[in-house]
Amino acid sequence: MCCDLKKRFLLLYATQKGQAKAIAEEIWQQAGAHGLEADMHCISEMDKYNLETEKDPVVIVISTTGTGDPPDTARKFVKKIQDTTLPPDHFAHLQYGLLGLGDSEYTFFCNGGKTVDQRLQELGAQHFYNTGLADDCVGLELVVDPWINGLWLALEEAFLLQKEKEGMSSDAVSSSFSAAPHVGHELNLSSEVQNLKLEDKRVRSSDVLTQKPIDIHLVASARDTEPSLVHSVPPVSQSALNIPALPPEYIEVQFQDTHGENPQLSSLISEGTTFEVPVTKAVQLTREDAIKTALLLELDIADTVFDYQPGDAFCVICPNNVSEVEELLHILGLSEKGEYFVCVKVKQGTKKKGAAHPQHIPERSTLKFILTWCLEIRAIPKKAFLRALVECTSDAGEKRRLQELCSRQGASDYTRFIRDSNVCLLDILHAFPSCKPSLNLLI
Repeated sequence: MCCDLKKRFLLLYATQKGQAKAIAEEIWQQAGAHGLEADMHCISEMDKYNLETEKDPVVIVISTTGTGDPPDTARKFVKKIQDTTLPPDHFAHLQYGLLGLGDSEYTFFCNGGKTVDQRLQELGAQHFYNTGLADDCVGLELVVDPWINGLWLALEEAFLLQKEKEGMSSDAVSSSFSAAPHVGHELNLSSEVQNLKLEDKRVRSSDVLTQKPIDIHLVASARDTEPSLVHSVPPVSQSALNIPALPPEYIEVQFQDTHGENPQLSSLISEGTTFEVPVTKAVQLTREDAIKTALLLELDIADTVFDYQPGDAFCVICPNNVSEVEELLHILGLSEKGEYFVCVKVKQGTKKKGAAHPQHIPERSTLKFILTWCLEIRAIPKKAFLRALVECTSDAGEKRRLQELCSRQGASDYTRFIRDSNVCLLDILHAFPSCKPSLNLLI
């Protein structure tokens, strides 16, 4: 039957450091589970798509850089749509939904996404789904997760409208359309009603964890009724869980000999020159209860000669703590291989779209060098990473708790015990001792 064919939508991303691309890839991965096909491209690849003739819905994920500018990858696109000679109905045929990424600590919050959104509207394009503005200051996932959850229902609604315009049976379309809740208000995290509207009730059974916890560590007793990082209470502990799709593996790691030298630190950045300078002063500017910690760092550049102008940006590369690297090696059972050189390759047959050698990993370096200079082991784990850790955990109770923390039902627990508590990888491995992730997963 023709209805068995997957419905297509165009998925565009504009990224500066990779965050928007990662979110677009997550949407691309989830699309198949909803019977949809995402045609994904970087917004700069204008030879691979054409908005002037695009008939299917368009989903755009775009970040913000600098003082409110679109990412470098979107400059050509923005310049094209800002052409003042374009008529006001240039994109009248276009149906789109946009997710903007930004940080409210900056004056022009999500201005990259807002710029594109406003211009598309000026050229006659119509929203099939409300614009989402995610704030890295409080956690992108607070908007990103519900926005993606609601996207599938909005796309189904857009396809039904598309069929109606093409002259399909109006009775069938009307009955299907009335059964789907309309997502027609701007996202508001303080509105419980809006979050309910964003729920996609047509979740496949394979995406729902139906088993109930029976492990004694997860049963709330009379004296242990408060949740924690490792412990849950009803209703979360008794809920079937909607958990993210497992990210596909796309690299494999091979250990080689111990002969050779590690690369220069300058090879870790794409451009410019690196200088090693001491930090002579560090002062915390924010209060302890601040959402983000701001530090005033004083660098001694007296013996360093380089040119700089007001407004220039620079990157600081800091090594991870030596003792924490050693501790991580010990937990992973790799203490004896710290000085081994590591070869990272793309895994054959991977299902990850556009899989390539990770840019943050040198072609050849020791394991200790990678853990010291190339991986952010203090970073707060994303939900997709917690989902992957589930597969590396043998204890049933620990596995269940990790599933809860990355699930839709455990969103508040994730915010409270992971993000707000600044939990890092080592914290997770200590809290869930049966979790033994592979090196390729960490990379």
